[in-house]
Amino acid sequence: MGSPEFAVPSLRLLAEKYPVVGVVTQPDRPAGRGRVLTPPPIKLLAEELNLPVIQPERLRRPEAMQALRDWAPELIVVAAFGQILRPDVLDLPHYGCINVHGSLLPRWRGAAPIHAALLHGDQQTGITIMRMDPGVDTGPMLSQGSLPILADDTSGSLIPRMAELGARLLLETLPGYLSGEIKPQPQDESLATYAPMLKKEDGLLDFSRPAQELANKVRAFNPWPGASMLWQGEPLKIQRAAARQAGTAGVSPGEACISQGLPAVGTTDGLLVLIEVQPAGKKSMPGKVFLQGARGWSV
Repeated sequence: MGSPEFAVPSLRLLAEKYPVVGVVTQPDRPAGRGRVLTPPPIKLLAEELNLPVIQPERLRRPEAMQALRDWAPELIVVAAFGQILRPDVLDLPHYGCINVHGSLLPRWRGAAPIHAALLHGDQQTGITIMRMDPGVDTGPMLSQGSLPILADDTSGSLIPRMAELGARLLLETLPGYLSGEIKPQPQDESLATYAPMLKKEDGLLDFSRPAQELANKVRAFNPWPGASMLWQGEPLKIQRAAARQAGTAGVSPGEACISQGLPAVGTTDGLLVLIEVQPAGKKSMPGKVFLQGARGWSV
């Protein structure tokens, strides 16, 4: 069970080593400017591998549950599926359901753990293979693997590395789990943090926050949902940015200025320097190029 690119390496490696009886993914959704109906990446791989696929809007629908029962899986592997599994699904396979989760649990339970790690300035992240229970990422852990977060990482660069790590760790863990050698270990509830689902509107930058926090947000939200600000009544997408403490005297939060030849905006603590931006209806461009045509950016 999976949907986005994050799930693709896990299915590919799984199908090489084990008989996969079926794939469950989200329905096709409109995507891009043309809102063209687009299948989830995991569906494309399943079709390439000639695996049966179902795409229920909700897994609790009778026809979806019947398909699961007909497949009679011994184990269900979940990787960024996008739906909560009810007890009747969790209890269906003999070996239960295990999840390839994109954080070092119990840190960053929830829907957007990779974005949360970047958003909060974490120095490392990783993958947890866990046995699922009815809670949100609260089940016992089978294995973990860590990964450093690089200084220039965005969610777009981090997710593919996380996906590959998750697939390798899954295949390393399965033999010991299925044989009973690996015993699930409970999580430390006192260390739990939560990463809520992101919405498009979360990307609007609030310059009453510190510059470093906003720079983290730009990294975390690239490419989705995207970080932006309003300029001359239009959204200005911020692709890359950095926090700068020098030269902030007299610059108010939200005030546009120029810092060392680059566009910048004042915050409550430092400047957010805009290294790469995308004006409405245009392609991404370096901040210096943007300034050349941005009349009235700074007075």
